[in-house]
Amino acid sequence: MLLAALLLGSAPLPLAADQIRVAVASNFRQAMAAAAERFEHSSGHEVVLIPGSTGKHYAQIRNGAPYDAFFAADVDKPLRLEEERRIVPGSRFTYAIGQLVLWSADPDLVDPAGEVLKSDRFRHLAIANPDLAPYGAAARSVLQALGLWDALAPKLVRGENIEQTFQFIISGNAELGFAARSQLAVPGRDFAGSSWQPSNALYPPIEQQAVLLQDSPAGRALLAFMQGEEARAIIRAYGYDSP
Repeated sequence: MLLAALLLGSAPLPLAADQIRVAVASNFRQAMAAAAERFEHSSGHEVVLIPGSTGKHYAQIRNGAPYDAFFAADVDKPLRLEEERRIVPGSRFTYAIGQLVLWSADPDLVDPAGEVLKSDRFRHLAIANPDLAPYGAAARSVLQALGLWDALAPKLVRGENIEQTFQFIISGNAELGFAARSQLAVPGRDFAGSSWQPSNALYPPIEQQAVLLQDSPAGRALLAFMQGEEARAIIRAYGYDSP
């Protein structure tokens, strides 16, 4: 019994399970939920996701929101937080590269070349707010590159984030709109309709980065998991390119 007590006394104790509050870009919500479930199962930690627009999350973090990690939809906001010394040093990394898609629930509306944008076959075009959401900024870049931004301005319906924008299209409030490819690539769901994927040359890369805001073993473990092959496989399955 004494030997057993000594052995138990010298054995390392398991780390206590902890809760991690993660601000996550709306477009990455479903992929992050799938990855977080795997992480919770293997680590015992609990991940609480707070989805929303990257711009709003950035403002909330600057105002002291109690998030432990931030998975943004761009590079700009994590970089700003790093420059402002609001993150754990060295924690910023790229976790996914997004792709923009022009999509309609109508299978006959969007042609393979995106020429529908130059037609009068629609009344409303949904995009995420370009000033808040990186996918909205990318959509604006595409329309500007095509010389259509000013002409289509009266038809634009702006969502606060890419998730709300997608709902505008699904509900029919907008006949078509710019969505994230990941929204159409959800495992187990079949989104019919029609789509056009703009050339990457028409908009800046949608490089999505994450940072650790509060240093903790659980937070570090989550970021390490998200950089591993198991998480990267999930990210690719949800329609993103992995770095």
